[in-house]
Amino acid sequence: MAAKSNTNGAAAAAAVHPAGPQQQHRRRHVLLFPLPYQGHINPMFRLAGVLHARGFAITVFHTHFNAPDPARRHPRYRFVPVPDGIPPGTGTPPVAIEDVVARIVALGAACEPHFRDRLAAVLEEEDDYSGDGAVACLVADAHLLPVFQVAKRLGVPALALRTGSAASYAYPMLCDRGYLPVQDSQLDMMPVPELPPYRVRDLMQLGKGGHGHELIRELLARAVEAVEASSGLILNTFDALERDELAGIRRSLAAGVPVFDVGPLHKLSPAGGGDDSSLLRQDRACLEWLDARPRDLACMTPRDLAETAWGIAGSGVPFLWVVRPGLVRGAGGQSQHQEQQLPEGFEAATRGRGMVVAWAPQEEVLRHRAVGGFWTHNGWNSTMESVCEGVPMLCRPYFGDQTGNARYVEHVWRVGFEDGGELERDTVEAAIRRLMTGTDGAEMRARAGELGKAAAECIEKGGSSCIAIDKLVTHIMSLDSTQRRRGELQDLT
Repeated sequence: MAAKSNTNGAAAAAAVHPAGPQQQHRRRHVLLFPLPYQGHINPMFRLAGVLHARGFAITVFHTHFNAPDPARRHPRYRFVPVPDGIPPGTGTPPVAIEDVVARIVALGAACEPHFRDRLAAVLEEEDDYSGDGAVACLVADAHLLPVFQVAKRLGVPALALRTGSAASYAYPMLCDRGYLPVQDSQLDMMPVPELPPYRVRDLMQLGKGGHGHELIRELLARAVEAVEASSGLILNTFDALERDELAGIRRSLAAGVPVFDVGPLHKLSPAGGGDDSSLLRQDRACLEWLDARPRDLACMTPRDLAETAWGIAGSGVPFLWVVRPGLVRGAGGQSQHQEQQLPEGFEAATRGRGMVVAWAPQEEVLRHRAVGGFWTHNGWNSTMESVCEGVPMLCRPYFGDQTGNARYVEHVWRVGFEDGGELERDTVEAAIRRLMTGTDGAEMRARAGELGKAAAECIEKGGSSCIAIDKLVTHIMSLDSTQRRRGELQDLT
């Protein structure tokens, strides 16, 4: 199993990192602005790789928080830092989900004036060029609504990248129809007819109302507003996986907002085209260890550490376990050593059949012949990666869209099951055995293999995702960002 302060335009121009050698040739220019969290950074940089391979020059606007390393990881792109209001040297990022959501909501507003200056500087630089050398568009994370508003004021077409499933796009509508916030826990199991097979409990929520619900509602409403104001919606999914959900989005959006299902982006991005966007250093030694293992190893990223550890020990199944820094609240944050987090006696009980690492190259691990199952929280990136490799999932959703993703894994695609309820060693042991050695585990593995074949077909020449990328490139080339609003740019100086 595999676990897992305002500046003027001149100052802004000075902050732009020099272009890489491949940007000496004037090519049509795409600007990107990811939300600075791992699950959002990864697909944005994979999209950058796809567009760069299609001949576009790439400039990445980024916050100081979770800033990428341009020199080591992406030398072919230009990077423009945007102050984000988070004081330098701020310690460990917020752990409480409410605090993370609040930061995401606040981040766009904090960046807005600085991004306005930075974008104006880039546009002034590009004003000497037209046609092939001009800025074509901005692609921004849908959670950065103020970035879309700035782009509109400066006359730059903006496309929205949503990094979740197509199904999760319906959440704000369900808020409007009164499903959320849930006032009575007895309603948790009530079906949601507008979005089968969801139940109310599968929807994104923070608590049963009050401040948490208002934060989620604001976050989702702003994302929908950004999409509706955009020149197109890009989704990291593919037709065979979410055909009905994609059709529903297309019906709900205005005709001027085309939808491009260009996933799985991690399979379409060329090598070196943005693949190394991990915020943590990966331990590649685990791949050598996997090479020596038999097929159908279990690989997981757990949270409820102690009970999970003893459940793993009792299962008798070989495993690769990612215990990332800061996984356990109150355990010393990112400086905590994994050996100190694991219960005493665990290493001795599992010696010879397991490996524990701080971080791993998840895509390569899931692709490895030895891996036969994946214990996951079901973030969309991890779910897509598991689907693409035909690996069945043991689902332990935690927050956001993870519960809805797990519901699809179990009840739509039938390539895994959710291990819900209280986490105890006996239930962990039973769940691992069911996935790895049970009859229904074998059936899930077979269905996962078929879904993996469908994913492979969509990225072949003439496949649905390749066609979608062709349409996206044609759409970007048709956007007109050359009619610079001289008066507006003069207002900035």
